[in-house]
Amino acid sequence: MSALHSLRPAVGGLVRNPILLVITGVFALFQVPQLVLQSQYPLLSTVVSLLMTGVLIVLLPFYQGGIIGMSNEALTGTTRISSMIEAGKSNYVALLLAYLVILAANIVFGIVAAAVAIGGGLGFLVGEGQPSMAVLAVVGLLGLGLVLVYLLFIIGIQFYAHAIVLNNTEVIDGFKQSVRLVRQNKLSVIGYTILMFLGGAVLGLGSGAASLVFSPDLGVDSALPEFSLPLVILGLILYIGIAAVFGAFYGMYSVSFYQSVNVDRPL
Repeated sequence: MSALHSLRPAVGGLVRNPILLVITGVFALFQVPQLVLQSQYPLLSTVVSLLMTGVLIVLLPFYQGGIIGMSNEALTGTTRISSMIEAGKSNYVALLLAYLVILAANIVFGIVAAAVAIGGGLGFLVGEGQPSMAVLAVVGLLGLGLVLVYLLFIIGIQFYAHAIVLNNTEVIDGFKQSVRLVRQNKLSVIGYTILMFLGGAVLGLGSGAASLVFSPDLGVDSALPEFSLPLVILGLILYIGIAAVFGAFYGMYSVSFYQSVNVDRPL
């Protein structure tokens, strides 16, 4: 299976090119101010979070293109920061437009999900607070259908950036090629997605543990140790380390997998 066969070259490329860990670690640092501020200044943390979201929207296409370009180079040898700059600059506009399309699609899904939830609430009001099995069934089916459609959407387009960067496609063609690749390699993509999900779960647990360190609720009644500088440093190291490893591995593994199943890759 391509999902398993792609692991070895991904790990080998990462071992040869630890510079990828540095790049992904630096990117993870953008989340640190929000984590630190949320413990003492929750309102300021919200403002910083909004500002960082705007910054990430601008920087993400460059970072995404650069990591894919570096990872592709690292699979067969060594890579350099200059490769990231070149790949990020040359694909920035296409990746930004694609990201905005995905953002718009997520907003649409969110609106539809909210409408389904409101419809369910109205059903309870009509029934004078008594749950109606018919309403619950309809809302449940609509919710399940929406989740399935969203998952299919996310899984189907997950390789759009690889198509843009590695195959030099346009935005729409990048989405089309990703969907075609997924349809032609269903079992391999399922295996790949499961492995990436498990990796994301590890990152989520690490991020959750780090965020607990900065929680303003820590105190004498908490089972966790009190807020202290060594604990803060440990939390930062934990968060940045896990994020750096996962980010670098994602870049290498996703490119390795994409190249193994991509029949449209240039010769």
